[in-house]
Amino acid sequence: MLEKLLKNKMKVFFVVALVLLLAAVRAFENSLFYDPFSGYFKNDYLNLPFPEFDGVGLFFGMTFRYFLNALISLAIIYVLFNDGKLTQFASFLYVVFFIILISIFFLLITFSDQHHNFLLFYVRRFLIQPLFLLLFVPAFYYQKLQKR
Repeated sequence: MLEKLLKNKMKVFFVVALVLLLAAVRAFENSLFYDPFSGYFKNDYLNLPFPEFDGVGLFFGMTFRYFLNALISLAIIYVLFNDGKLTQFASFLYVVFFIILISIFFLLITFSDQHHNFLLFYVRRFLIQPLFLLLFVPAFYYQKLQKR
């Protein structure tokens, strides 16, 4: 019993440490990543034109941030479920969602007449925040319960 309790304490410790890493990514976002849309969406973005941006820098900044969040999120999923196949499946989903979302993001900023700013806001949010973790953990937990 004590061994099981200690194992769970370590699991909780690792999950808390990883969540703190996600918080650190958020806390240092302005110094770590190039994102001119950060300030844009803090203002009245529905009535403002898009800010000037470097497309290549923006792509690499968002890609780095997305995959940094994804790696930390995958570590959380692995610690919680201790299942390599599940973590591999989540990795596949992260890559597929990235390809879809980054394509939509750049299509919107390239071809949008700025009437779809709210859509751009939410696509960007999924790219820069670990929102998939909030979707995957309950889904994977429910799946584990259904297997029993």
